[in-house]
Amino acid sequence: MVGKENLRTEDLNLCFEKLMMLVGGDGMDVGAKGVKMDGGVIAGWKDIPMELLLQIVSLVDDRTVIVASGVCRGWRDAICFGLIHLSLSWCKKNMNNLVLSLAPKFGKLQNLILRQDKPQLSDHAVETIASYCHDLQVLDLSKSFKLSDLSLYALAHGCHDLKRLNISGCTAFSDTALAYLASYCRKLKFLNLCGCVKAASDTALQAIGQYCNHLQSVNLGWCENVTDVGVMSLAYGCPDLRTLDLCGCVLITDDSVIALANMCPHLRSLGLYYCQNITDRAMYSLAHSCIKNKPTKWGTGKGKNDDDGLRTLNISQCTALTPPAVQAVCDSFPALHTCSGRHSLIMSGCLNLMSVHCACAVQAHRASTAFPHSAH
Repeated sequence: MVGKENLRTEDLNLCFEKLMMLVGGDGMDVGAKGVKMDGGVIAGWKDIPMELLLQIVSLVDDRTVIVASGVCRGWRDAICFGLIHLSLSWCKKNMNNLVLSLAPKFGKLQNLILRQDKPQLSDHAVETIASYCHDLQVLDLSKSFKLSDLSLYALAHGCHDLKRLNISGCTAFSDTALAYLASYCRKLKFLNLCGCVKAASDTALQAIGQYCNHLQSVNLGWCENVTDVGVMSLAYGCPDLRTLDLCGCVLITDDSVIALANMCPHLRSLGLYYCQNITDRAMYSLAHSCIKNKPTKWGTGKGKNDDDGLRTLNISQCTALTPPAVQAVCDSFPALHTCSGRHSLIMSGCLNLMSVHCACAVQAHRASTAFPHSAH
């Protein structure tokens, strides 16, 4: 296992000499006995100050960081105290054992990425993280198919400062456990629930809307049990919502989009792929929200900013929509583009919407027809 590898003294000395040669290139005094610094002379790798060591550690990969933490007690203490970012996604085997070994040492972690190709993590590993890493703000547990509700309960009690949580593909979690987590982790800003069919229910979303009022991004892709009740709870409870992916949420209707248009003035990205109950009513509501939320700018026709309003809208396979309604949305939000290379209004599978174009696409077409190629 990575944490158990041994480094030979000769290897460390060689690495130290190379490092000092690089340092000397920056104007430091490199002598026969080491490098002279304000705090004294660094004669060997054991003399490296904590601040310099942490700077070096920040430049190497996470596998090397783990190995370095086992070199000596000084390095271990420095790294364990100063390390705040760690990714173990490179670990294809024994990730669970590695987490159990490292979590008690790296108690200052704020960012922990445990993304997996094949499920390795157990509830015991997550419980250990929650027991020691109380400063954790970012946690990625995506594709952790083996985890149960025990993991969410542990995080709820041990990691109150969580701001970003990715549990996409964790299909065993229940909505009861997710609602419980929301009631404790009230600082959440980014929540990825893609594919969490059992967890992402209206009940859970109502709890999230009640407790997690700082949410800015939610991914509910393919959470097919979500209805207007859940989405409207988010809209009313999370006014700072900026990104919402509802692709495959086949039960939602115009009421969800209308609530988002009315209650979430900072919404920048909305995914409605395959939401086939969405009609023109939802589109006109979005277009009208632009006028309502920006009365001064839009009312005078001056100061229009491409960063205002929607920047991405995916209405692919929303076959009930008509060109006039979608064109109204496109005209209302300058950042929505249909032109080549800038597609941010995505309409795949909607052949009846081929006549919808953004302003720059129309201008480009006019320019090409106004100046025809000269005959040869």
